Amino acid sequence: MARPPQPDPEAPMTDAPLETGPEIIRTFVRTLPSAPGVYRMLDTSGDVIYVGKARSLKARVTNYTRPEGLPVRIQRMIAATHTMEFVRTETESEALLLEANLIKRLKPRFNVLLRDDKSFPYILITLDHEAPEITKHRGTRRRKGHYFGPFASVNAVERTIASLQKAFLLRICSDSFYAARTRPCLQFQIKRCSAPCTREISLEDYAGLVEEARQFLSGRSQTVRDHMQTEMNEAAESLDFERAALLRDRLSALAAIQSQGDATARSVEEADVFAIHHEGGQFCVQVFFFRAYQNWGNYAYRPRADASLSDTEVLEAFISQFYENRTPPRLVLLSHALAENALMEEALTTRAGRRVYIEVPQRGEKRDLVEHALVNAREALSRQLAEGASQRTLLEGVAERFGLDRTPRRIEVYDNSHISGTNAVGAMIVAGEEGLSKKHYRTFNIKSADIAPGDDFGMMREVLTRRFTRLAAESAEDAEDEATGMPDWPDVVFIDGGAGQLNAVRQVIAELNLPREVTFIGIAKGEERDAGREKFHMEGRDAFMLPHRDPVLYYVQRLRDEAHRFAIGTHRARRKKDIVKNPLDEVEGIGPTRKRALLNHFGSAKAVSRASLDDLAAVPGISGQMAQIIYDHFNRTD
Repeated sequence: MARPPQPDPEAPMTDAPLETGPEIIRTFVRTLPSAPGVYRMLDTSGDVIYVGKARSLKARVTNYTRPEGLPVRIQRMIAATHTMEFVRTETESEALLLEANLIKRLKPRFNVLLRDDKSFPYILITLDHEAPEITKHRGTRRRKGHYFGPFASVNAVERTIASLQKAFLLRICSDSFYAARTRPCLQFQIKRCSAPCTREISLEDYAGLVEEARQFLSGRSQTVRDHMQTEMNEAAESLDFERAALLRDRLSALAAIQSQGDATARSVEEADVFAIHHEGGQFCVQVFFFRAYQNWGNYAYRPRADASLSDTEVLEAFISQFYENRTPPRLVLLSHALAENALMEEALTTRAGRRVYIEVPQRGEKRDLVEHALVNAREALSRQLAEGASQRTLLEGVAERFGLDRTPRRIEVYDNSHISGTNAVGAMIVAGEEGLSKKHYRTFNIKSADIAPGDDFGMMREVLTRRFTRLAAESAEDAEDEATGMPDWPDVVFIDGGAGQLNAVRQVIAELNLPREVTFIGIAKGEERDAGREKFHMEGRDAFMLPHRDPVLYYVQRLRDEAHRFAIGTHRARRKKDIVKNPLDEVEGIGPTRKRALLNHFGSAKAVSRASLDDLAAVPGISGQMAQIIYDHFNRTD
C-alpha cells in the first residue's frame, strides 16, 4: 500500500489549500507495479471517494494523470483526490471481488452503489433432527440442512411452504413443540402434516416424504409427480379411495406451486435474470429468480449512479456487488453484454465454487425471460418517476402552505400510544422525496418513572429529548443515508397535538440548543375529531386551517394517520408480549428446560409461586439452591 510523501511535522502551519488532482496522482505512478489490484481515491477529509480495480495498476492510474478528454464525472473525481491507497492481488478476478466488497462497505460517492441491499429468504429443510422440518430462513446458513432459494419475498416463501405442506405433509413446528406433543396437533387434522411427533407415520416413511420434497425443490418435479400419479392409480385400483384422494390433493398442491408467478421456464432450471432500464437520469435493475424451472419472484433495484454512465457500466458494477455476499446460480442471463464478460464469469465461478455462465440471449425462451424482465424494469421505473413527481409537488406544497424557506427533504411525524399510561410507546415515521421511508421509522419505549400515567406532554418531551440528543451527537448537519439519500436531520416535524403539545416541544428544543433549525408544527384534531378541520400551530403564527380539498391537507392527514397506525401497532405488540409473558421468565436461572420441568410438575406458574421449598426441590432438574432462588422470588417481602 502506498501513500504520498508526508509533510514535515516541524514545518510552520499555513492556510494554503491541500494539494489535490493530477499532480498528487502522478506521485504514485513511479512506484506502482504493472500487476492487478484495487486502488482507492481519498479526498482531503480522508473519505474514500472512489474504488476501482485494474489489470495493471500502473497503466490505470497513469490514465488519471491526463484528465483532458475524460468524462466530467471522472475529472471531478480526479480534482477531489488528495491521496490514494493500493492493494495488489494475484489475479484480476480477485481484484474484481475485492473491489465489490470495498464498494459495498465504504460506499464511495463516485461509484455505482447498490442501494437497498436486502437479504432474500430461503426455504430450509433441516437435517439436524430425526424428523426434519420445513421452514423459511434468512441470513447466515448456520443450521445443517438443504437450502432452496432465493425467493423475492417472504410472502412467496410462506405461500410455497403452505403448498409444500399440503403436497408432502412435512412438519413446520419447532423442535421444542415437537418434543412436547403427546397427540397430533391441528396441522395433522387438516391434512397438512403427517405427525411424526406421535408416530402417526414412521420415521422411515417420513424420511421418504422429505426426500420427495427435496427432489421437487431441486428441479426433479416431474419425477415426483409421476411417482405420485402411479401411487394414486394403484390406490384407486386397490379400492383404497381415501389414500387415492390424499394423493390427488397432494398432486393439486404441486400444480399450485408450479403455477405461481407470471413467468415460467421450461428449459431453464436455475438462473438469475437481470434487465436494466434508464430514464430521467435514473436506473432500474429488475432481477428475476428461476429455480427448479419455477419463477421464485422478482425484485426491482434502483442503484445510485451518475446519469452519464451507460447501462452496461451500471449493470456490470451492479452484478459484482449483488453477488458479493450471495452464491450465484449456474446461469446468469443479462439484457446487456458486459465489457468484461469473461472476467465476471471467472469471478462468479470463484465465488460459487463451480462453473457459472453469463449469457445475453438473442432468441428462444431465454430471450423471452430477459424481455419479460426488461418490461418490468421499464414499468417499475416509470411508476417510480411518476410517484416521485407527485411526491415533489406535495413537498413543494408543504413548503408553500407552511411558509418554509425550502422544500423539505425529510419530514418526521410523532405520536404516542398507551392505555392509562401502561405500555406507553412513542412512534416516529419518516417521509421524503420517495414517499414513506419505513427503513427510518423508530419506536421509543417510555422509560421515565417521573411521567404520570396518561401524561402525553411528558411522553412527547421524553421522545423528542432522546431523539434529538442522539441526532445532535451522532450526525452532522448535512449527513444523509448513503443507501437512500435520505437526510439524517428533518426539515419539518409534525406533532400530533395542539398548542399545549407544541409548547412542550419548544421547551425541549430550547434546552437542547440544536445546531440546525427545524420547523415544528402541531396538528390539533378538528371539531368532533372530524378530518378536514384540523388546526395547525406554528411558532410565530396564529392557529390556521388549510382549505378543505387541499391536496397538501390530505397529504398531512395521511402522514398523521400513518404515525397513529404505527404507534398503535407497536403498543399492541408490546401489550400482547406482556400478556403472554410467563412469571417464570422473570426468575434468574430459569431456562426452557427448568421452566418445562416446573410446569409439568405443578401444572401452572401460579401453582409454582405457591409451592413450598421442599416441593420445589422435589422437581426433577431443580437443585436445592435453585429451589431456594425460585421460592425467594415469589415470596419476597418487598
